[in-house]
Amino acid sequence: MTTSRLGDYLRSRRARVTPSDVGLPLDGRRRVPGLRREEVALLARISVDYYLRLEQGRERRPSPQVLDALSEALLLDDDGRLHLYRVAGMTPPPRHAGGIERADPQLLALAESWDRTPALLLGRAYDVLAANALGRAVFPHLQPGTNLLLTMFLEPSVRSFHADWDAAAANAVAGFRFLEGARPNDPRIHEVLRTLSENSREFAGLWQRRDARGKSDAAKVLLHPEVGELTLRMQTFDVRSAPGQQLIVYHAQEGTRTAEALRLLGSLAATHPGHRDDAPRRIT
Repeated sequence: MTTSRLGDYLRSRRARVTPSDVGLPLDGRRRVPGLRREEVALLARISVDYYLRLEQGRERRPSPQVLDALSEALLLDDDGRLHLYRVAGMTPPPRHAGGIERADPQLLALAESWDRTPALLLGRAYDVLAANALGRAVFPHLQPGTNLLLTMFLEPSVRSFHADWDAAAANAVAGFRFLEGARPNDPRIHEVLRTLSENSREFAGLWQRRDARGKSDAAKVLLHPEVGELTLRMQTFDVRSAPGQQLIVYHAQEGTRTAEALRLLGSLAATHPGHRDDAPRRIT
């Protein structure tokens, strides 16, 4: 009998799932510690013969639909599903996401402890899900409940906030195109696209360029209404517990005017705790 990494992984996961885990009845003495092959096939809605060929390594290229069905049948979490795709030599499409996006409370607590580091948490369609106190002070137009892209193009005051609005807008659209490529059927992404396409010729023109690139280490020059010019470096981190979400962290070089300005904004933010507003909500 041949073997494969895919078959080995399927056998190992099958052995860890009991009939009661998936709502199947116990029918007397069992010779396997977990599910039988025919039970996995039944749960995944595929033929027993096809599943047997997968385990034996005679079938090595199942479709994404089959892999997702097996993920559900074997109760795989996100990491388990990702590994299943990898051992099958494929890249998984994002799992469907809809409705209200939520920020991880532990992630929020961590970000709030950064008193010299502005941070924003963006959802899969650039909705601002949360921001720490300094993030809310640095970006007064990006309070939780707003959308980065809608604000960029539909809020006139934002143009004077960026030293180079044209470059900032082009980068934002390219980042959104990158997100849209990973989730082409996401209803929230479609909603933002429709709103901007109908209300901003500048956005429509940039969208037609089809530039696509993720957020990365970059420098931003901002013209803050309270403390003047800020030069910040930006780092972007994917949130593993919530695929599609991104934590954007900004920092300034110590000893610079920007670092002093951040300390001032942090002090001002601490005296206005009412500005805190990171409750999860549906963005419209």
